[in-house]
Amino acid sequence: MDYKDYITVVQDYPQDGVRFKDITTLMQDGDVYKKAIEEMAAFANDHDIDVVVGPEARGFVVGCPIAYSLGKGFVPVRKKGKLPRETVDADYGLEYGKDTLSIHKDAIKPGQKVLITDDLLATGGTIKATVNLVEQLGGQVAGLAFLIELLYLDGRKDLGNFDIFSLMTYD
Repeated sequence: MDYKDYITVVQDYPQDGVRFKDITTLMQDGDVYKKAIEEMAAFANDHDIDVVVGPEARGFVVGCPIAYSLGKGFVPVRKKGKLPRETVDADYGLEYGKDTLSIHKDAIKPGQKVLITDDLLATGGTIKATVNLVEQLGGQVAGLAFLIELLYLDGRKDLGNFDIFSLMTYD
């Protein structure tokens, strides 16, 4: 299946020159969304994971159904100040500044094998921070899975040697 047929590319959003990849049109087609999640879950299943982790918010729409389909737990990574209990934090760079991601301090048990998911791998900053959080808690990143990878932004270059699965890529 060519999943790109179900992605709407929006020119000049959120700013001029950007060709935004809108996944909502893929998610609106239940059969296509289900097939996409099944393919990503098969990747996760091959890595014998214990838990799925996803950064807010689009990491939730990928990670939660993968976790559900595998009968595994899901751990949300949120912006600083959004989680109610004690957290571990990691800073990451943005185009104009920095931000902070948080995970509950007790969310990952030492030695757990973790799949990190998100809708998009672009520059890799959010995922690198998420990897940092998982590793701070003693988790082992078993793989990274994305609906879309923007190859022209080379987000893999700073992520190390993790096994990375991308359902579709854009050059």
